[in-house]
Amino acid sequence: MEIQTAGYLDAIEHLPEGTTLIIQQFSWDDYETLLQLLDRPNLRTAYDCGRLEIVSPLPEHEEYSVFIDALVRILSEELKVKVQSYGSATWKRRSLAKGVEPDACYYVANASRVSGKRKFDLEVDPPPDIVVEIDITNESLSKFPIYAALSVPEIWHYSGGIMRFFKLTGDIYNEVSKSRFFAGLRPTMLADALEQSKTTDQTTALQAFRQRLQSNS
Repeated sequence: MEIQTAGYLDAIEHLPEGTTLIIQQFSWDDYETLLQLLDRPNLRTAYDCGRLEIVSPLPEHEEYSVFIDALVRILSEELKVKVQSYGSATWKRRSLAKGVEPDACYYVANASRVSGKRKFDLEVDPPPDIVVEIDITNESLSKFPIYAALSVPEIWHYSGGIMRFFKLTGDIYNEVSKSRFFAGLRPTMLADALEQSKTTDQTTALQAFRQRLQSNS
């Protein structure tokens, strides 16, 4: 283990919930070593040409990501669209010196292509079609250039009760009114379901979301 990695590991392992640690001039080899050594799977890391960012999410943050995952499963069932979910897996390319861990991610257009895969190499494999970023105590907009470099087609960004969709055009993301992967899905539909889950139980909110999809079909 490199000295630099060892020096930061204890601080990272004890990073309080809801806080962010940023380390500059962190080497790629140390980054890959750190990913292997970290013993807190809930942490989110982002690496961009020597800049390492580590976020320790709040329980509320995790609640929303799990709920969004349930919404995507309902979308898959009701719209009859294949989906492969990979949670907050690490996506990285050494050739670009970039790596990132979203709050959730999905293969949709490429779901059949990656079905059954357990190891990915973004030098040859496609990136997830959709990544989800949830902002509560930290902002994730700094991760957008990483996603753009990795050619992630769509980002769902949730912050302050508002869901926004972004589509990759060239090397930048532009906000759009609908998802390109789920017909008729607007960001307000997900935001409404999330807001309902905060005031009622999640099961009721999920049932209402399913009924809304069925009524629109």
